[in-house]
Formats: sequence, structure tokens, C-alpha cells
Amino acid sequence: MSILIMGTGYVGITTAIMFAELGIQVTGFDSNAAKIALLNQSHLPFYERGMEPLLQRHLQEQTIRFVQDEQAAIEEHAIIFLCVGTPSNSDGSANLFAIQQASEWIGKYMREQTLVVIKSTVPVGVDERVSEWIASKQTRPIPFDVVVNPEFLREGSAVADALAPDRIVVGSDSEEAAQRLLSLYEKLDCPIIVTNPKAAIMIKYASNAFLATKISFINELARLCDGLEIDISEIAYGIGLDPRIGAMFLKAGIGYGGSCFPKDVDALLHTANSNRKSLTIIEHAAKVNRTQPLYALDVWEKVMPSAFKKATVAVLGLSFKPHTDDLREAPSLVVISELLSRQAKVRVHDPIAVLPVHFRALGVQQADTIGETLQGADAVILCTEWPEYREIDWLPMKPLLNGHIVFDGRNALDGRSLIQSGYDYYGIGSH
Repeated sequence: MSILIMGTGYVGITTAIMFAELGIQVTGFDSNAAKIALLNQSHLPFYERGMEPLLQRHLQEQTIRFVQDEQAAIEEHAIIFLCVGTPSNSDGSANLFAIQQASEWIGKYMREQTLVVIKSTVPVGVDERVSEWIASKQTRPIPFDVVVNPEFLREGSAVADALAPDRIVVGSDSEEAAQRLLSLYEKLDCPIIVTNPKAAIMIKYASNAFLATKISFINELARLCDGLEIDISEIAYGIGLDPRIGAMFLKAGIGYGGSCFPKDVDALLHTANSNRKSLTIIEHAAKVNRTQPLYALDVWEKVMPSAFKKATVAVLGLSFKPHTDDLREAPSLVVISELLSRQAKVRVHDPIAVLPVHFRALGVQQADTIGETLQGADAVILCTEWPEYREIDWLPMKPLLNGHIVFDGRNALDGRSLIQSGYDYYGIGSH
């Protein structure tokens, strides 16, 4: 059996490696020639812990190949996964250009009955549009099925999530098509949900919106705890012990980012508005997240001897979370922009992620080591809880710093230890 993955971004590559690990022959297609060349040289176009060695092995074993010829790729496969990007438009809606193009290519070049699987995150009803796009380019009637199969991957642990999923969701109006898809997953042991396409899509959006709301809930509660001089970490621990609530996504910080939560929340809100419905809880969760980095900086600036103006600030962490180089919607970028607007001098560090060029043009420097980043800094802001930062021995770092103020934007550091070492420590809702 052989399948085609259209789109070699984060979801596409992870899906390809997962199926190769399950013993299925995989072809990856992308119209980006540079990306295909990079992949065929055994290199990922992004960083994901533990993925590149798997890519190298499957290329060597010839269980994965990457091509740029859409016609040959489609003609050779009867099972096609759509894993192309659906970024946000300016109004929050999902941009469907890539998925429309891929669908039209399928209609134009398919030669036999085909199962088209939508793995990309798309709004409710797009499965019907995919069917229309495919049919519009057919030169003769060839049967096909369109099935929704959303992904639930976490950046930084994508391979593990793919090979040991907490559920598989299939949305199809055809039981035969659903079973054909599920046969690809037969080696995986997890709950399986078979429903209609609309419900499958909504499960994906609802999952991300709920997790985003949970983060914003604890962040907004942290603001109250600041005023009442209560440690939000104790509150999070106390409520997280309730199995109905759970401890995950209850760590206060400077907000969520990445390629999924912000985009999917905006898309869900756009869908609601288009249907004249109001999702007020999710709307407020998004607002809290947008303002959380600014709230943190406002609180922290009050304890700076002369505010942030002309201060040198060391920012630790650029990526939106550890173990990825993804800067999409990263709170660190909001923090850096705001520090610059408050006339601070900024120096940054990240183990993997690279500072965007436009920040370099504004005078922001990216240092190669933590020590270089801290040299002469008046304050330190932790934006990403990389293990390297959690393991810093802060005592010998003191002579490097001009000021001994540490702002923990992820409540990830040992505040008591820092205070004992002579630092002024401030977290989010932390006392």
C-alpha cells in the first residue's frame, strides 16, 4: 500500500513519518523545490526533537520519498492526504488557497477511485468545497471520497503524539471510506471516533479552543492573585488535583502562541460570527492572551529602578514553547517589541530559534551563549521554559549582570533559590 501526502510542513512530515513507521509506503509532495531538495538530503525545514533521525532512516530504507511533480504523484496514488497550510486571513478566517489548489490538482490528475483525506485544519463545511473543487476539474467522472481526519499534534512531541495518539477522529458520510482510512491506523491502539465531517472538524477546533481558554483562565486569575498577594502556582496546584479540572495547561505565564491555538481560535470565532453566534468565553480568552505579555511588562516595569527606559534586558527564549523553533505568534516577539517601544536595549538567546531579521535591524542582538546574553544586563526575562534555562546556576552568573532582577514569564524557575542567591525574582501572579 502507498499513500501520498500533499504538503511537507509540520503536519505533513509528521504524518509521513508516522505512516512509514507503521509499514506504509509514503510519497511526500510539495511545490516548493527548495523544501523538496532539503528533505531529500535528509534535513527537516523546521526543528522537531527526534524527527530528523527517523526521516534519515526512512529515506535510506526507501519507505519515504519526496517529489515535486504533482501530476505523477497524484496519478500514482489512490489515497491522498491533504496536509497543506491554512493560515489566517486578516479577518481571522482560514486561508484556503493551498487546499483549493491541491484539490483541483487531484481532480485534474486522478486516474482511479481515490480516497482524499483532509488532515489540514479547515473550517466546518470545507469538506464539501473540497469535493466541489475536485469535481470541477475532472475531465471524466471518477468516483472519490472526501474524509476528515484532524491531527492533534503537539510541537516538541509530534512523533510520540502521532504514534501513540490519545484518539483518532474520522469524519465521513461513507462508512466504507471511513473503514478504508481506519485500516491505515490498524496498528495503533487508541479510542476511535467515527462521526460526520462537520463534527470531526468541530472536535479539532473545540479541543484547541478549550485548551487556549484554560490557559487564559489561569492567566486572568493570576492578575487577581497579583492584587491579593496570593501565589497563583499554589492555586493552580490546588485546583489541578481535581480530576474534573486536571493540572495540564494551568501554569500562568505570558500567554500561548504557536501555529495552532491563535489561528484556530480566530477561525472558530470567525465561523461563529459568520453564523451570527457569539462565543463570548472564547472571545475573552483570546483578548486575555493578546494582552497578557503587556500586562506582565506593566507589572514588572514598576519594580525597575528607572523603568525599562535605557535598561539592557536579556530575553531568554524566542520560540513559543520548548523543543521547537516555531516563532509563529510567539509571546517573546510581543515582549521584545514592547521593550523596544519602551526604549530598552534588548539582547536575546534561544537554543534553536533564530531572531527575525527585522528585530536585528532595530538593534536587537542574539547571543550565542547564555553568559553572553546576561553580560551587563539590568534585568532578565524568561520567555520560553527551555531546560537549559531551568538548569542555570544563577549564583556564578551574578558578576555578569548589572542588575539582579529576574522576571519569570513562565513561572518555570526556582524563585526561592534565586532570592536566596541575591536576586529579585518576579513571576506571573507569584509572591
